[in-house]
Amino acid sequence: MLKEHSMNGPYGGRVQTRFPPEPNGFLHIGHAKSITLNFGVADEFAGECRLRFDDTNPETEDARFVDAIQEDLRWLGIDPGEPAFASDYFGQLHAWAVDLIERGLAYVDDQDAETISKNRGGFTTPGTNSPWRDRSVEENLDLFARMKAAEFADGEKVLRAKIDMNHENMQMRDPVMYRIRNQHHFRTGDQWKIYPTYDWAHGQSDAIEGTTHSLCTLEFDSHRPLYDWYHEAIGLDTDHPRQTEFARLNLTHTVMSKRKLLELVEEGHVDGWDDARMPTLRGLRRRGHPPEAIRDFCGHIGIAKVNGVHEVELLESFVRTRHNRHALRRMAVLDPLEVVITNWPTDERGVGQSDIRTAINNPEDETAGTREVPFSGRLFIERDDFMIDPPKKFFRLAPGREVRLRAGYFITCDEVETGPDGEIIRLLCSYDPETAGGQAPDGRKVKATIHWVSAEHALDVDVALYERLFTDEHPGSGGDDPFASLNSQSREVRLAKAEPAVADIAPGEVVQFERLGYFARDLDDDPAADPTFFHRTVGLRDEWAKIQKRQS
Repeated sequence: MLKEHSMNGPYGGRVQTRFPPEPNGFLHIGHAKSITLNFGVADEFAGECRLRFDDTNPETEDARFVDAIQEDLRWLGIDPGEPAFASDYFGQLHAWAVDLIERGLAYVDDQDAETISKNRGGFTTPGTNSPWRDRSVEENLDLFARMKAAEFADGEKVLRAKIDMNHENMQMRDPVMYRIRNQHHFRTGDQWKIYPTYDWAHGQSDAIEGTTHSLCTLEFDSHRPLYDWYHEAIGLDTDHPRQTEFARLNLTHTVMSKRKLLELVEEGHVDGWDDARMPTLRGLRRRGHPPEAIRDFCGHIGIAKVNGVHEVELLESFVRTRHNRHALRRMAVLDPLEVVITNWPTDERGVGQSDIRTAINNPEDETAGTREVPFSGRLFIERDDFMIDPPKKFFRLAPGREVRLRAGYFITCDEVETGPDGEIIRLLCSYDPETAGGQAPDGRKVKATIHWVSAEHALDVDVALYERLFTDEHPGSGGDDPFASLNSQSREVRLAKAEPAVADIAPGEVVQFERLGYFARDLDDDPAADPTFFHRTVGLRDEWAKIQKRQS
């Protein structure tokens, strides 16, 4: 449709879209789909996409959300330009409403919200006309003016469009256009005491701005006849905007409802809207999801006309692919086990010497170069990289076995020191000085390469490891309480050991801790913080590939 319109009209080849969030919360991954669609379509057809805030509910909206949304858009790689606000058009919307009253197409109703909803009927039963539906034009104009002048309490009266209480579409059964809200608005102050509903403000704001295509999620499909009716009723001189619906973006193991996300925050299940477990753009940013991966993911899933749920592992595969190409490599040990190299050279005082090893910064990017990593006779390795009595397919370190230290030497475990309860205290190993760089001159092979950190040079690092926030793939499906599957063990923080170069990682930067995954330094970390704090973004294993294999 867009391609046809861009070539043949009806808008003279012009394409203009809009992204209209309500400033009552933070953007999440679901909004990212709408953002990439609306701004992407405008870019594809050399058109324009405008950011417009739907600020018609003064009770819940705030300027801080306006600022946050613009900040998130810029982080996502979108230049939103100068934003517009539905409140910019309150005067025009009011004038159009007065015109509809004068033409007998709107009336003031004294029924409360519960009665209006009840009298609207159902899909198999007709609605019931309001007893105030046939008020005279003069009385309606007087009452509407008094509503505007704050002579009535909240909920005492509303303005409704007069359409058809027997219409097969429930949205067309005399919808509410204005309700009384004696609330302070963050932009207009106390100027207005009546506020337009979404359906009345949204379509007319589109028309005022010259929107050609209103791209909405599927729940607004039934609202399209009303969207068009309002445009016809106000008598636009030009072709009015066309509404087209698309499927929402939903992910497994999470919730997208603003109300449920608010519960997570207010009940203390997470640390805030930017918690790294949240599906908000702020949370994803803190976790280390690159904006390019989010945009690529949204482009990949495309536009559908049926709601569905996408695996979070698919999103993570885009994150992993992006970081694999661009993230620097560093070594860190999350569960340290001490290794003492017994034949490591010492000076005349018996003090172990230090060595410098050269490691590749990113094997996927030659331009990333190399780095120097200190090596000494006392190291830390991952506790999982050693077993006293290994099973058949365990090829890492074990008593009497030789392994390669990444960018280091071959070492052999000669002795295991244990505590009184049998716990492993340290490993006593020997190294082959002829294997510097990980190659043996005699050509002998080892079956495993493990990472390490020099104990004398190690940097203390706090690392947050994450599991799914909800254990169920589809929390709340079937009407169940989604919080029944809330994972109270979704985050674990460990004190880890890292190579010194980790101190140079900037807040927000993502690196690969070799063999462990991708980790983002916390956005709020002081560059000189000790210890530094990292969030595990994703692991190295491609869970999405495993899911595809299982489904094939």
